[in-house]
Amino acid sequence: MRTLTGWTPPSPGQRALRDRFVAHLDAHPDGLAKACFPDHLTAGAIVVSPQADAVLLNHHRKADAWLAFGGHLEPGDASLADGARRELVEESGLTAFAFDPEPLCLDAHAVEFCSDRGTVHHLDVRFVAVAEPDDSHATSEESLDVRWWPVDALPATFEDMYALVEAAVARVRG
Repeated sequence: MRTLTGWTPPSPGQRALRDRFVAHLDAHPDGLAKACFPDHLTAGAIVVSPQADAVLLNHHRKADAWLAFGGHLEPGDASLADGARRELVEESGLTAFAFDPEPLCLDAHAVEFCSDRGTVHHLDVRFVAVAEPDDSHATSEESLDVRWWPVDALPATFEDMYALVEAAVARVRG
């Protein structure tokens, strides 16, 4: 929770999401666990090249869409940032990257395929990682493909996340 309470949101909308996430954690001791239904926190990262001209995305098998890396927190994750870092490694195969432990942004979205009990809402905390756009990535069991995309030629199924790329690119450019 310190990650969220110590973070200064960049906008009123992000402040409202932060307050919602913190209230969720206050009300649900299991709010970080996938078993918390219908809402639970998740963590992820968007990977940007050092030149901020490309992003690494995965074609998620269940969602059948290009997404940033991320997912459910596990009991061994010491923080939201650690969970995001672990998910990034598991889903991308990357081992060499710089990871910013300060959240980039928050997002709440419905996920139809996450639970057999019905629609869940991922309260997603997103971070930024920087890696060289080479062939050091790999496709995981959760993905159909993992590849670098130019920031000005993102896949159509990623269009709801263009703002995420813009924010990540802006942070990397400083």
